[in-house]
This record gives sequence, structure tokens and C-alpha cells, in this order.
Amino acid sequence: TCVQDIQNPARIALFKNLLEESRKFVKGAYLPDVYMAGTMYKDEATDKDATYKGVGGTGGGLLSYMTYGDFRLDDTGFYKSKLLFPKGLVLNGDLSKIYPVDSNKIAEDVTHSWYEGTGKPEHPYVGTTIPKYTGLKKKEDGYSYLKTEEKYSWIKSPRYDGKPVEVGPLARMVVGYVSGDEKIKKYVGNFLKRSGLPIEVLFSTVGRTAARAIETELMADTMMGWVDELALNAASGDLSTWSEFDFDKVSVDTKGMGLAEAPRGSLGHWVVVKDGKVANYQAVVPSTWNAGPRDAKGELGAYEASLIGTKVADPEQPLEIIRTVHSFDPCIACAVHVVDTKGKELAVYKVDPTCAF
Repeated sequence: TCVQDIQNPARIALFKNLLEESRKFVKGAYLPDVYMAGTMYKDEATDKDATYKGVGGTGGGLLSYMTYGDFRLDDTGFYKSKLLFPKGLVLNGDLSKIYPVDSNKIAEDVTHSWYEGTGKPEHPYVGTTIPKYTGLKKKEDGYSYLKTEEKYSWIKSPRYDGKPVEVGPLARMVVGYVSGDEKIKKYVGNFLKRSGLPIEVLFSTVGRTAARAIETELMADTMMGWVDELALNAASGDLSTWSEFDFDKVSVDTKGMGLAEAPRGSLGHWVVVKDGKVANYQAVVPSTWNAGPRDAKGELGAYEASLIGTKVADPEQPLEIIRTVHSFDPCIACAVHVVDTKGKELAVYKVDPTCAF
């Protein structure tokens, strides 16, 4: 597709037909599969003994969620527009409160990451990304192991106001639900009613997987209306697809940021410009929020927290662990290493990314 396609009713009709086929698949295959999985793993999804904080079920993790919000539904302005996915924070599994997001409270910790640092978390405007690999720990058995008490990851530890948070489809559905968004409450409610599961099931591997399916249905339905609006705009002669921006009006010494919701979660870019040139640039992507290691205070990242308490039927076939990691849809070329208490590696499972974010 291209901008010129807007002027071609046949191309718009073709896209709408393809979208309708996708909707049928989502409603007729994707969602039923998730309903079945939710019913099959209901006990695991509500097992409070298999959780990090005693709420929800297997894979629940941090219970704190953040979203920058996205998809403006009107033209009242960047900060005032109603959003398809509301922005906000839900902390510690408390579904009675929603907190605003303040980008000034975002910082990255590198205590356990292979990067140079100042010894304290840094805001992206002043942060750096300078590798500092400190190596592995070798044992008498000939194997090398991560120095988990020191630096052990190439991923930084993003924090909001000093706390780890989860981002992604589950965060968007939880924040939207707590915000009182009628559309999100309807879609989440429909899933819970049809599957016969309590709302606490959202705090689990099942819930994280279900949230992605719920969001997919919501997006597919909403896009049908957007395509109709596009066709009406084109018919009335409105072919605009972008907003003009005059770079000449920007100071040669400035800074700026862009916050959005990628499929995997909250995505932020920060740039500092001096003398008309980029002086510093940092990006904090969804998988960094979720896959980051412990911070200086010992607080776990989202992946790590979600695995605490997981009951594994067969240590040499740890499917339960793989399911939870997969539920985040990792965007890193990584592998899950299963090691017993004596340090023996039992299995390695590769997790390959499929797209940038």
C-alpha cells in the first residue's frame, strides 16, 4: 500500500476484505484456542502459591504495569486526546487505582548490566550505553557461569520512580480496565465471562497470553471503523496523511522525546541536540523493560519475577518456564538455560525474535 492507494476505492476495498478475513480468523480460531487454554490451565492461573507476590497465578510476576497510551481518537491535542489505549500505571495488583505516567521518573540502572555507569540510575537524556563486559565465572567442572551477584546481562534495568514495571498487551488491558475504558472493559469482560475465569487470572501466564488475544480482537474490530473513516475522508477530498513540521523553528540546542506503544509494550526515544547535532541518544524499548536484570536494590525485572514460584513437572523438559517467557513475546536473541542446584545444565531452549519491537 501507499498514499496513492487512498485515492483508489478498489485498493481500500481490498484492504478491508483482507482485514475482515483476519477478523474471522481471530474470532473463529485464535480466541477459541485461548479460551480452551485458559480453561485447561485454570488451576495454574489461580495458584497463588506459584507466584512472586501471592496474587494471581503462575507467571504473574511484578503485578505493576505501565503504558504510555496510544492511538489518538480525536484532534484535541497530544496530551488531551482520548486514546484507544489509555496511558497510566497500575501498581502492585491494585485494581482500584490508576496513576499518571511522568517521563521524568524514568531511569535505567546498570548495576547488573555489562555497561559502564555512574553508580546510580540515569534518565535517558543523560544516560550512556558504553559496554563493560566483566566475563563469566569458571568452575572446576569446566563450565562457565554468570556472575549473578555482579554483572550478568547485556540488558539494562529500566525503572519507573525506582520500581520495575511490566509493559505490553497485559499492561494495556489492565491499565485500560482500571481506567474505566468502556471498550476495554467490554472485551476483557467478554473473555472472562466466556472462559468462566475470575479477573485475578489476568495476573498469570494465562492472563498475559489472553491479553494479547483480547487486544488483537479489539484492534481488528476498531480498524474496520478506521478504514471506513479513511474511505469517507478520501471521498470528500481529504487525502492528508501527515502533519507538517518546521525544523527551522527548532533551536540548535534542544532535546526531545517520543513515547508510543509498540506491540510488545512501551517504547521511548530520547535525543539531546547541541549545535544542531545529536549529542546523546537513548532508546528504552519494551523488551528492555521486561527482560532487564535485577537493579541495585535487588528488585527483579518482569521476566525474572514471573518465574518465581513456577512449579516444573520435569526439570529436563521445563515447559512451564518456556510458556511464561514466551508469553512476553521476547524481542531478543536469547536462550533459557535450565540449571539444577548443583550447577549442572539440564537443557537450553532458544527464543528467537521476529521483529524489532
